[in-house]
Amino acid sequence: MSVREGDSASGGVEGVFVALGANLGDPLASLRWARTALSSVSRIRGASSLYRTAPVGGPPGQPDYLNAVLELTPFEEEPERFMAVLLELERRCGRVRSERWGPRTLDLDLLAWGARVQKSPRLTLPHPRMMVRAFVLAPLCELAPSWRHPVTGTLACDALRALGGAPPVVRTPLAWG
Repeated sequence: MSVREGDSASGGVEGVFVALGANLGDPLASLRWARTALSSVSRIRGASSLYRTAPVGGPPGQPDYLNAVLELTPFEEEPERFMAVLLELERRCGRVRSERWGPRTLDLDLLAWGARVQKSPRLTLPHPRMMVRAFVLAPLCELAPSWRHPVTGTLACDALRALGGAPPVVRTPLAWG
């Protein structure tokens, strides 16, 4: 079950949303560690449940992923600086970027920064592929069912339904908070 504190009148759209995933080593420990590390950067407003998903893309034979989404309170740093923090946390957790969509000890994606829309060489907001990834949309929809894409106006839950349940995303009973 998701945990939310202080929902905004806009359905959490002013929050900073981060997707977390891992499928190497101890994914549960990695996501717990990342959650603790992110709580030292900003207050966590909400956390989805943990979801188990099959890998999308990348080399065959990868183990399943654990995925989740956190909502953080907005803060004064610019999104590019925060993205650098996320990349450093991945590195500290042993992430090695050797192949696209390959297995990883930790993956942190900045999904959305309030209603901000931006495209720069280092960062696109909202995340350019988030609306076609069930492993992002399922936890986002649980956490912030009224979240809308700031460009298209599409609800995350509507985008998830449009994907038709493939590949399957299964909510787990695992605790991580």
